[in-house]
Amino acid sequence: MFFIEPIRNFYGRFERPISSLSLILGFVFDAFTLRRVDTLFENVWILGHLIILGIFIILIHIKENEAGSEGNPKKAHFWYVNILQFFFGGTLSAYLVFYFRSSDIFTTWPFIALLVIAFIANESLKRHYIRLSFQISLFFLSIYSFMIFLVPIIFRQISVWMFLLAGLFSLIFIFVFIKILIYLIKDKYFQSRRLIILLISGIFTLINALYFTNLIPPIPLSLKDAGAYHSIQKNAEGNYDVTYENQGWRGYFKLYPDFKETLGKPIYAFSAIFSPKDINLNIVHEWQHYNEASRKWTTESLINLSVNGGRGGGFRTYSMRTNLTTGKWRVNIKTEQNQTIGILRFNVILTDTDLVLTRMIK
Repeated sequence: MFFIEPIRNFYGRFERPISSLSLILGFVFDAFTLRRVDTLFENVWILGHLIILGIFIILIHIKENEAGSEGNPKKAHFWYVNILQFFFGGTLSAYLVFYFRSSDIFTTWPFIALLVIAFIANESLKRHYIRLSFQISLFFLSIYSFMIFLVPIIFRQISVWMFLLAGLFSLIFIFVFIKILIYLIKDKYFQSRRLIILLISGIFTLINALYFTNLIPPIPLSLKDAGAYHSIQKNAEGNYDVTYENQGWRGYFKLYPDFKETLGKPIYAFSAIFSPKDINLNIVHEWQHYNEASRKWTTESLINLSVNGGRGGGFRTYSMRTNLTTGKWRVNIKTEQNQTIGILRFNVILTDTDLVLTRMIK
């Protein structure tokens, strides 16, 4: 058709800025549309991306020997590379959204950084899309990141064994994919075989190291809400009536917002944790005080709490302490496997004056 040729030429001319813009818009789209990690739509959406990635990795290397295909929008190979890049961007942006929601960035930044690096490399290292080893390593990272949260949802439990099973399934899937590659492009695969095995082994080892040092977000769990309050009461509707001191907009920019404590009155640590349907578990509120002299965090209390899965806004629960020492405090909200779901931070200041408190329903 007459209008296809101008569009194709326009895209070929402005390929990089268009690609960068689509990547950013795709991330924004995922941030607003991907809601729950346990819903059928979200998981089918990602699975569809993975299937398309596998298909176009194969097509690229079947068509790679077309003369003048690189940078030529009239050749199929040019579009295969761009489609592959687009769907890698969509897959990685979905993971960034899910994993970022499921973590405290100060605790699990190495794994988030790994996804960010892969996301940026997807845009910046386009010439590497002609290299089979680069594609397969990024594909394996995408499969593994998906299995980490899909397997616990399927088996309805969160544990070390579920993580190990996710790794096993990831290796099985990439092994089957490589078998298909060998059947279709045998010579090209064996030229890169050693590097492919090295990269897959390296990614597998790195992700396991991050998990067992508690640096991977505890997805599919996520902290929906948290706060330090002066009082918490459950009302007749089953919601929580909380009171707090309103510090205005400045409070949002403090890592440790001030909490004025009246001697003898409790401080409540509230948390709302999302867990997929039928995944019930125990969590821990770890109350820690920062010792200025030793410059170390000291654990003052460990409080076990139960969480029931399925509520979109998160299962609401809380712990409380009285007569806290002044200074910096944090409540680490963790799984029984010691993975950090989130951290509640505040700075305790003693006061003997009456406080003006604001009421809120949680």
